[in-house]
Amino acid sequence: MSHSTITKSPPEIGPSKAWTSTGRRKVTSTDALRVVILVTSALLALIPIVWLVLGSFKTPAELSKRPPTLLPESWGLSNYTEAMTRFNFPSYLTNSVIVTLAATLLTLAINSMAAYALAKYNFRGKNGLFLLTLATIMIPLQVILLPVYQVVASLGMVNTLWGLIIPAAATPTGVFILRQYMLSIPDELIEAARVDGAGEFRIFFRIVLPMCRPALAVVAILSIMWRWNDFLWPLVVAQSEAVYTLPVALARFTAEETVPFNLIIAMSVVTVLPVIILFLFFQRQIVTGIANTGIK
Repeated sequence: MSHSTITKSPPEIGPSKAWTSTGRRKVTSTDALRVVILVTSALLALIPIVWLVLGSFKTPAELSKRPPTLLPESWGLSNYTEAMTRFNFPSYLTNSVIVTLAATLLTLAINSMAAYALAKYNFRGKNGLFLLTLATIMIPLQVILLPVYQVVASLGMVNTLWGLIIPAAATPTGVFILRQYMLSIPDELIEAARVDGAGEFRIFFRIVLPMCRPALAVVAILSIMWRWNDFLWPLVVAQSEAVYTLPVALARFTAEETVPFNLIIAMSVVTVLPVIILFLFFQRQIVTGIANTGIK
C-alpha cells in the first residue's frame, strides 16, 4: 500500500495592515497621540526660554506691565550694550571661559587615564576601587564642601581661578562613561601593540584615545555644561569680582536693588545661550556616545 505525500503550499501572506502598498508605515492613532504629547512637552519647555529671550529686548516699563506683553515694543541691543559697559561683564565672561575650558581639558586627561587603568589593567582591588568611584556619585557637593574648601585654602587657591578649576577636574561620571566604552576595545589589539614594542603611553595616546572619540566627546560636552553652569562652588571660592564667573555675578546682581531687571535678563541670555547652542550642535554625539557606553 503506497502512501502519497500531500504537500500544502504556504498561504499567501498579504501586506501587513501597518504598512501601505508603497512600503510606508501607516500612521496610527497611537503615533498621532505620541507626536501631540512630544510637541506639547517641547513647547512647554521652550516657554521660559522664549520669554527670557524676548524679555531681554524690553525696557523696565514693558517688563512691569500688567498683563504682561509677549513681544517688545522696539527691537534693539541697548540692554546688552548697557550691561557690557555698565558692569565688568567681559571679565566675568572671560573667567567662565577660562574655568570651563581648563577644567574640561583636565577632566578629559584625568578621567581617561583612570578609566584606562580600570578597564585594561588587572590589579588587586580594581573592582572595589571602581565601585568606590561610582559610590562618590551619590555624595552631594554640600556634604564635602567644607573639607574640599579646607584643602583648597591650605594650598592657597582660595579666590583664584585655579581654585575653581582643579577641584572639579576628576568626575566619577566621566570615569564611568570612558571605562564602559574602553571595555569594548579588544584586549588583543593592545597586546599586539605591546608585542610590537609600543610603550604604554604610546598605546594610550595612539590607539586607545583615538578609538574613544565618541565617549570623549560626551564627557567633554557634559563637562562644559557642568562647569559653565556651576554656581555653588564658585560662590564659595570666589570672594572678589576679579574671579567671578557668570552665574555668581548674576546672583550678586540679582540681590542688589540698584541693578535694572532688564539688564539682568540680558546677561542671563548671554549666560545660557552658549550651552543651548552647544547642545543643539552636538546632541547627536551626546546620544550616540551615551548609547555606546551602555548607560541606561
